[in-house]
Amino acid sequence: MSLGTRIREETYFAGAYWGARKESSEQCARRAGSLFAVLPSIDPSFTQWFQQGRSRKDALKRPIAPTHAGLEKLILKGKDRVVEDLGFRFGAWNGAPDDSDGSSFNVTCGSYSERVSNTCVFNLPHRGPTADRVLTAHVLAGLVRVLATSWEPDFATVMSSPHLQSAETGDPSSSWIGWITYLSSQRGTVPPLPAPVRIEPVDDRGTLIILTPERFTVGNPEHLALAERVRGLLDNAGLLKPLTL
Repeated sequence: MSLGTRIREETYFAGAYWGARKESSEQCARRAGSLFAVLPSIDPSFTQWFQQGRSRKDALKRPIAPTHAGLEKLILKGKDRVVEDLGFRFGAWNGAPDDSDGSSFNVTCGSYSERVSNTCVFNLPHRGPTADRVLTAHVLAGLVRVLATSWEPDFATVMSSPHLQSAETGDPSSSWIGWITYLSSQRGTVPPLPAPVRIEPVDDRGTLIILTPERFTVGNPEHLALAERVRGLLDNAGLLKPLTL
């Protein structure tokens, strides 16, 4: 199997994660509105979104209105009616005709439970022209930036599923270093990192760390070695503390 074949088969996600933060449906709708407002400028495939349904046909009948009122209504539908501290949940799908070239994301916000963290996780396209365009450092850095500015997470990352499997420690509150990583400034100052790593500020909120300008893949041992080296440097600097749930 060639390296190129391995790369095409590697699926990627972008996720933002933060600990307990009690927020109302209005506050969550405001944050979601900030996300929806910027997504179309990141890639054309992020322009239109639908509520997730039991089938493709069902979902296409339920477009998401990215107005504050429309988003708050959607968010309120995902409130746990029994347990107050679990916050709100909602999902979105971009309506792509081919699942391999489509995107979707799921959000949990407003949770202040010790059992459930807050997240916004995108499943990204993995095959086809949209995937070729989206799975680039430039586009994904833009996506992580809007995740950081809209949700103000503790950390965010873009990783492939195989990379996550190799990096998981079994601790659900652990922080991961992916192809692209955002760390909140509340964690501390990012130290100098080795080339070809690029470090960029995200307003005054935190720091974006881009490991490689080309697509990061577990099929490349140099990529894995670089990720582990950067993880060690950040850990030694005290920046990879677990989430506080």
